[in-house]
Amino acid sequence: MTVSLKEMPESPFIETFPALAAIPGLTHGFLLRSPEIDVVCEREEALARLEPFHTGLLSTFGVAREHLATGEQVHGAAVGTVSGSRPARVHFPATDALVTSMAGQFLGVWVADCGAVFFADPVRRVCGIAHSGKKGTELGIAAATIAKMREVHGTDPASLVVQLAPCIRPPAYEVDFAANIVADCVAAGVPAAQVHDCGVCTSGDPDRYYSYRLEKGRTGRHFAFIGWPAT
Repeated sequence: MTVSLKEMPESPFIETFPALAAIPGLTHGFLLRSPEIDVVCEREEALARLEPFHTGLLSTFGVAREHLATGEQVHGAAVGTVSGSRPARVHFPATDALVTSMAGQFLGVWVADCGAVFFADPVRRVCGIAHSGKKGTELGIAAATIAKMREVHGTDPASLVVQLAPCIRPPAYEVDFAANIVADCVAAGVPAAQVHDCGVCTSGDPDRYYSYRLEKGRTGRHFAFIGWPAT
């Protein structure tokens, strides 16, 4: 199923980004806070409570859990490659970023203040996604994701479109890792005009966003996803 720009579903619980929505055939989204689900708990319990809510929102984009790859997210810089004969539900240990060129395979990360970074190569129809907070950014996970796309799928960084989702920023946080992610992508060969940052701080709107720092760790998680649907 291919979702065109005009067919993108509208929801108060989903954000999409113009730079990615303009790429024909690409599906992406950033799932927002649920006002009804109590997430004042530890991470794993919060994710379990949010699972039905997230699954329902993903289904509006034609994204099935059975075709969704995720990583353990340990604030590292390991990048996993999703390949095979058919899309599958895969979970990579000790991994914070994923790439694929498989039609129908979707990639996702959970975030709450850390940055979700989307990567799209419309020339080779490759995509990637990274969970990049302070530690991951220091380790260069954005550049590592670009390098993996180039190594495995032949992506030219000059063809990439990169989008950074809402994340925590100064003055709410002492490190401007969002600016560092942008700089790392440009240094890796992505034209500056093709690296997009929404500029939104997750701590500034607690009705819309979860914030690990603002809520002292006991909160929910956003889910960011990307993929090239099977046609």
